[in-house]
Amino acid sequence: MSDNQAHRAIVIVGAGIIGLDVALRLCEKGYGPYITIAAQYMPGDTSPSYCSPWAGCNFSAISGTDANALKWDREGYRHLRELCAKHGKEAFVQRTPSLEFWDEQIPSNKIKFMSEYLEDFKVLPASELLAGTSFGISFSTYTINAPRHIAYLAERLRAQYGVAFSRKTLPNITSAYGPATRLVFNCTGASAATLKGVEDSRCYPTRGQVLLARAPAVKSNTMRHGSGYETYIIPRPGTDGHVVLGGYMQKGSSDPATYAAETASILERTRALDPSGLGGGASAEVLAALTGARPSREGGARIAREELLLGDGGDFDETTGEVESSSKKRRGRKVTLVHNYGAGGTGFQAGRGMAVDAVALVEGDVLQEIMQPVVAKL
Repeated sequence: MSDNQAHRAIVIVGAGIIGLDVALRLCEKGYGPYITIAAQYMPGDTSPSYCSPWAGCNFSAISGTDANALKWDREGYRHLRELCAKHGKEAFVQRTPSLEFWDEQIPSNKIKFMSEYLEDFKVLPASELLAGTSFGISFSTYTINAPRHIAYLAERLRAQYGVAFSRKTLPNITSAYGPATRLVFNCTGASAATLKGVEDSRCYPTRGQVLLARAPAVKSNTMRHGSGYETYIIPRPGTDGHVVLGGYMQKGSSDPATYAAETASILERTRALDPSGLGGGASAEVLAALTGARPSREGGARIAREELLLGDGGDFDETTGEVESSSKKRRGRKVTLVHNYGAGGTGFQAGRGMAVDAVALVEGDVLQEIMQPVVAKL
């Protein structure tokens, strides 16, 4: 980190959508000048392990049915609606008609909850269901151009709020703490499984293969939730008729290769899903096959707070960043760590709600302490 960044009180580790959403939430509360985002990959980079740029992405009923997922869905939809209204074009967020179908299992409690806030929500009559499906809904969703959206967020955080960015590969989570760092948000996604000081054994990758295609005739978001598979067509805002076609959800796999057989399956399934937009031989021009590893976690996303004691012998070692046990009779510096990772394939949808919850864990004390020196000067 530069000298300027090293003296920032808040470090967010990870520059995917989860980390960027935490930064935006903090900035809205006035903490922008205190924040550094430290990450190996930044918006504009590509890597199979940096999954945010590969997302479809949209708001959908693909997320879980637990209380947190329901809460994060509602907050995420509200946030995307507001973002679209105020910054839609520059943020690459677009209001889009949506159809979702289920082959068999219907998350009835989730659908009931979503019906309370989704705009233009309607349960489809049997006459409008796809062959082989048993239930369907229509509503207005928000589709997002994932790589352009995270680039927009990064630039907004820099220009509007003064957030610093530091390209850095951390050997362990405590190496995120600079000399003046009081608070770290761990938004490392799939890396939480191996990063020393975290090493969450519940984390695992979920591989996806998608196609980026040009299909100007596609005007709606369409999804089919089946037993062991997901098929989807997601228009990409701010492009010349580009769509994302998917997909695969292969638990435990991070294979970065793309496969012709999977490409063929995606094309076959999506053409059946939207014959008018993708049915003709020339109606969908495949531009690229892409893979990414969703940062999944058994039991759902982890949002939790920890207190650490860093060794303090006058010299802070950013390379090792060793944690001092409170049982040792040595001086130390008390710091706070907030974990926020494990969203799987729902980061763009759940990220805002997760950020709200993560920031709330430190609003009553740590964030107030960070602001105190400024208040005292005033």
